[in-house]
Amino acid sequence: MPSGKKEKQSYRGFEQGPIRPPSEADSLLIRVTRNCPWNFCTFCPVYKSRRFSLRPVAHVIRDIDAVHKYVTMLKENTGGTGRISMATVRELSPKVSSDETGAFQAALHWFSGGLASVFLQDANSLIIKPQHLVEILLHLKRRFPWIERITSYARSQTVARISDADLSAIRQAGLNRIHIGLESGSDKVLKSVRKGTTKEMHISAGIKTRKAGMELSEYVMPGLGGRTLSREHAVETADALNRINPDFIRLRTLALPEHIPLFEEHRTGAFEKCTDLETAAEILTFIQHLDGITSTLKSDHVLNLFQEIEGVLPGDKARLTSFLQDFLDLPPERQTRYMVGRRLGIFRRLDDMTSPYRMQKVESICQKNEITPQNVDEIVGKLMKRFI
Repeated sequence: MPSGKKEKQSYRGFEQGPIRPPSEADSLLIRVTRNCPWNFCTFCPVYKSRRFSLRPVAHVIRDIDAVHKYVTMLKENTGGTGRISMATVRELSPKVSSDETGAFQAALHWFSGGLASVFLQDANSLIIKPQHLVEILLHLKRRFPWIERITSYARSQTVARISDADLSAIRQAGLNRIHIGLESGSDKVLKSVRKGTTKEMHISAGIKTRKAGMELSEYVMPGLGGRTLSREHAVETADALNRINPDFIRLRTLALPEHIPLFEEHRTGAFEKCTDLETAAEILTFIQHLDGITSTLKSDHVLNLFQEIEGVLPGDKARLTSFLQDFLDLPPERQTRYMVGRRLGIFRRLDDMTSPYRMQKVESICQKNEITPQNVDEIVGKLMKRFI
């Protein structure tokens, strides 16, 4: 239950933050903090110019209770089928309080997604006091005892500072997966992009998370070292992950929207962005250096050139490296066709190029826009900005 302390902030109603991992698309989003407490990473466009703040525990509890009210209402009006019609939604909408529309929409989304998982927002929920996080988790479990998974983003620097006892208590209260933006295992890269952590801190946090019994997703950003540090970025990142052995390794290819600090470095020539071919070669080097771990590797983001880079190590390593080498061995014209088709959503996978209809469509676009192996990266860069 809420701590009973006097609230210094007025309750603004149900809140949701701007992002969540793709793997949490069906999750209920519960906002514990607002924005990012670090917010210096030069590659991140999400929280710039936004102030970080902690939400009072009592406010988070009110959000959970509001969603619980509407989940209960939905269950009562669907006969336990788990399906809800638009007619039912229209019938229930007049019963929703004007200040709880967000909670009702969240309940609808979660209901349609199966009511299985919850994601705690925003960028680093574990920064709050451990006892407050435990309080929130226990209330979630009381209200929704059927929950299968509760997850959160966290910074390595934060996790490394949490005692083993507190981290274990957080796990016992219900948090069973953490998403950490490792980005790179190279100290040179981490320093250059102002990540605010080190390779050893990443490793320490990852090992602590696994020791506490939580699932761990580590995010890697191909291309973050630029041309200068590409190989070091690949090799050092693989080494860090070999020492952590996370449950999931998720690829998030670097993109450069114009409103981030790293774009300005790119514009002035201080940072040389890797081409798609160079990034593919970097990913190949990265996977080749993954060794002795049992992680699941995923490429589950629209920015990634290859969705089919997915498998369980070590068994799928040879298949994944062979696939990347096959792409790198293609003639430049076919590589160009795939890059354009993938960025335009015409291709989802490399073998989509076997479709005559899709290939003809891509070739027509390339001819019309005079896209060649020499200018494809400039055009692809512009296309990627649409998804950021």
